[in-house]
Order: sequence, then structure tokens, then C-alpha cells
Amino acid sequence: MNWSLFCVVYLIAVTVTMGIFIVAALITGFNDIAHILIVAILGMLVAIPEALFFSKKVGSITGDNV
Repeated sequence: MNWSLFCVVYLIAVTVTMGIFIVAALITGFNDIAHILIVAILGMLVAIPEALFFSKKVGSITGDNV
């Protein structure tokens, strides 16, 4: 697997996922710092399989899969 591609995809995925989770938490009324930290950590964890999936797909398209 191309680790540099994975890192770039992970940086994009973690930013988007954490942003969506934090906005959803704030809209639903979970505005304590503990709740924000929990959804931020969840966003970081959910972004790992997303990044793996998309980096493998892009790697297979470009022929960089090892």
C-alpha cells in the first residue's frame, strides 16, 4: 500500500469526518467539552477505514497498489 497516499487521504478524511461529527453534536445540544472530545476521537477513528478504502481504490486505479 502507498503510505504517502494513505496519509494524504487520511488528513482529508479526518478533517471532514471530525467536522461533520462536531457540527452534528453542536446542533443536537451536546455542547460540553467532554462531548466534543468524544466525537472528535470518534471522527479520528472512523476516518481510518475511510482512508484505507479510498487509498486502495485510488492506488488500484493509478497502478500504485503493492
